[in-house]
Amino acid sequence: MTTAPTASKSGAEAPDDLAARAAELVRDAVLGDLARRVVADCGADVGLVGVPEPGVAGARGEGMVLRHWAGTRADLLHDLPVPAGNGLGGRALAERAPSWAPDYRADTTISHHYDAAVIAEDLYAMLTVPLLHGGTVHGVVYASLRAVVPFGDVRIAAVTRLAEAATRALAGAAAWRATPATPPAASATAVRRPPPTPLTRREHEVLRWAATGRTNPEIAAQLGLTCNTVTGYLKSAMHKLGVRNRTELAVTARESGLLG
Repeated sequence: MTTAPTASKSGAEAPDDLAARAAELVRDAVLGDLARRVVADCGADVGLVGVPEPGVAGARGEGMVLRHWAGTRADLLHDLPVPAGNGLGGRALAERAPSWAPDYRADTTISHHYDAAVIAEDLYAMLTVPLLHGGTVHGVVYASLRAVVPFGDVRIAAVTRLAEAATRALAGAAAWRATPATPPAASATAVRRPPPTPLTRREHEVLRWAATGRTNPEIAAQLGLTCNTVTGYLKSAMHKLGVRNRTELAVTARESGLLG
């Protein structure tokens, strides 16, 4: 159940509530894209992302819920609670380190709490990587295949790079949420911000990639541009939207419908 945001006397959302909602929007966008990119970019059949939630706690005192997925055929893995230490993802959460098995079903080193869900998806090989920043786990990403496949360094590195990019975006959103909001100016002196200037096609393309946590070099490679050109487009988009950093840029663009 979602708690209704606190409203001010004028009916507007309080700054802290706006920041919390914005951070939540960024988190969902980043993690949803991460699950999709594990499938699209890393050759996995199924991508999953578990999100830590305080209501899911095992013997080690923490847990997560599988909230984002791509490539699934059934729904047994959807919204599945995973306490720390249970299964391959629970191991990654507990140990703060990647974990993998070329044949999940035959692996004798992990618990098999989720065999029914894994078998329903016809999955065998599985890799899990924690989204770790400064000792905090923001989630765990899974890359799974419907075949017995040894995980080589190339695939592990590819998934790890995606996890690191997503973690940077999540840490930025969390830091922005924690920043105390500036009190609004008195109505007598308040200045109404003019509507933003429309973005160009290239600014819009760069903005969409930046909102998913990709770095400037990654965006440049994706669009066939130089890093300096990508930086220029991002600065221009920030100026037009009146924001100060990439996190605010992603939030403002999403709430304005630019990422829809």
